[in-house]
Amino acid sequence: MKSQLLFYFIVISWAIVSCSERPKTLAELNPAMPGFDTVNSDPGGIQLADSIMAAMGGRESWDKARFISWNFFGRRDLTWDKHTGRVRIEIPKDSIIFLVNINSGEGRARMKGTEITEPDSLKKLMARAKSIWINDSYWLVMPFKIKDSGVTLKYMGQDTVLNNRFNVLELRFNQVGDTPDNKYRVYVGIQDKLVKYWAYYNNAKQDTANFLRPWDNYKTYNGVLLSADRSDDGGPKNVKVEMEMPDKVFTEF
Repeated sequence: MKSQLLFYFIVISWAIVSCSERPKTLAELNPAMPGFDTVNSDPGGIQLADSIMAAMGGRESWDKARFISWNFFGRRDLTWDKHTGRVRIEIPKDSIIFLVNINSGEGRARMKGTEITEPDSLKKLMARAKSIWINDSYWLVMPFKIKDSGVTLKYMGQDTVLNNRFNVLELRFNQVGDTPDNKYRVYVGIQDKLVKYWAYYNNAKQDTANFLRPWDNYKTYNGVLLSADRSDDGGPKNVKVEMEMPDKVFTEF
């Protein structure tokens, strides 16, 4: 009897350990952000989104990455503390520096050497700074934001760009961001699951894209795969991903 009980105990223990050691699925490794439109997103779209995240280095690597800096179209330089929401934006042409927290909307601004302290003016400048960050960061890290709050995904099947076949994923937005009426379609490599092109539609009802641009020249930055210095000479340049940075970057002009 004792030997029989011991046998059952061993079997049950083995089953528990086996279950606990089961490899996680791509969906489990890439949980959606609160507010993601799971109900109206189709399974094929969600599955493709999870494959993209895995190909880009995985959710764990993305979550660990902290300080990301880049230049946007040669117009401005941004440094983003992903963990706290602090952002530094410098616009040399206009002699402007923004120090903003995109989570709280608070911060500081200096224009042509003078700090702006008047409350209403500062509030407007902080809103402008956040809008800049929303736009400029999307051009760099969009593949990591596909399952963000308010996003609805739809798998559009396959399509051809420059004689190459791609899986196509459509992103629509439900009252999020500065331009919720937009939509995007991303063209994903069938084999490597990387975004290769992205199409922007100013209005989600449009059939013709406002632009179709390459998303290429991938490099690994501190464990995170990013596309920069692209073949059309547009978008982000001088990209860096760092784990440490002086605090004064976000507190001093």
